[in-house]
Amino acid sequence: MRETVRRTERALEQLGAAALLSLASYLFIGVILLTLVTTLLVVGAGIMPETVLMLRRMAGFKRRRVALWTGKEIPEAYVPLTGTLTHRVRAGVTDPATYRDLRWLGLHFFYGWLLLYVALPVFIVGMLVDGVWCGLLGRRAVVLPLVARIADLEARWSGALLKASPEAERAARLTERVEELTVTRAGAVAAHGAELRRIERDLHDGTQARLVSMSMRVGLARRAFDKDPEAARKLLADVQDQAEEALTELRHVVRGIHPPILTDRGLVGAVRALAASSGLDVAVRAEGVEDDAVRAPAAVEAAAYFVVAEALTNAAKHSGAERASVELVRTGGVLRISVRDEGRGGADDAGGTGLLGMRRRVAALDGTVEVASPVGGPTVIEVELPCAW
Repeated sequence: MRETVRRTERALEQLGAAALLSLASYLFIGVILLTLVTTLLVVGAGIMPETVLMLRRMAGFKRRRVALWTGKEIPEAYVPLTGTLTHRVRAGVTDPATYRDLRWLGLHFFYGWLLLYVALPVFIVGMLVDGVWCGLLGRRAVVLPLVARIADLEARWSGALLKASPEAERAARLTERVEELTVTRAGAVAAHGAELRRIERDLHDGTQARLVSMSMRVGLARRAFDKDPEAARKLLADVQDQAEEALTELRHVVRGIHPPILTDRGLVGAVRALAASSGLDVAVRAEGVEDDAVRAPAAVEAAAYFVVAEALTNAAKHSGAERASVELVRTGGVLRISVRDEGRGGADDAGGTGLLGMRRRVAALDGTVEVASPVGGPTVIEVELPCAW
């Protein structure tokens, strides 16, 4: 009996929330009418997207209530309201989910409060009848379980009205995917532009300046060769030193485009080289990626390499850690990279361009980046890169 009473109380709570939402839907009908009138008059077109968002929030609240009662989630399938005002208005008006939510809102206005009014008398009668039936005769409750069945009926109706059709779910997922790819493409373009500017700056400020200086010194050496051979030899020695420095800078620029060590030693070997030169005590663990016969695509290897390089550089510069660990794991069609340091933590995207550049580079390959860095540490960067092996 006690369990029956508790379930009945939960059912009444569920029906009470439905009744309150029904009252809110009555008030919201006025908002919808105002939106329609002002939109037709053009002057209030900006209200339309906000009204659709309010409708989606109400429907989302009801989905959560139904899921709380039934234990089954009702997935949402909405077209994103982004872009210009015209685009948002068009998306809100043409989205089939808007009319599905409006249909639910109109019907819920009636059955939301009606079922509560039906359940309350049943509850009162049930407390009297089942109190005697169960308390004195020791039998199972008969009337009170009807309240839970009424709540089941309300949840079933709401779930059926709010559930999206398979076509709508596919269309919403496709639209969401297009929006996501648009954002990642913009990030990839921005990252590519920043990389080109960095290469141009490095070549202009470093290598180009040294080549100009070398050209001038060679010219001076040619003029001094007949008159002062010793001075000419010193100038040529300086030219040789500058040529070596220019080559070193060119190698640095090339490594920033695509590290040759990836081609020579593979991803695991390149990461081990990074770990050895990082200045930290780095443990590297590789699983499923050490087979040189089956390697990830070059773009994926390069992204993984730069992720590890950026993470270890940040750890060495900012974390104060002495130890770190790197894990490279191949699982199906996914390459997982995890970099952990035992430093002070507190890393975030606002602290510099490193993490932001990492996110853009990974997003361009449809990957994901998760950063956990509480104050006090540790900092864990986990990256997933989809690829075909």
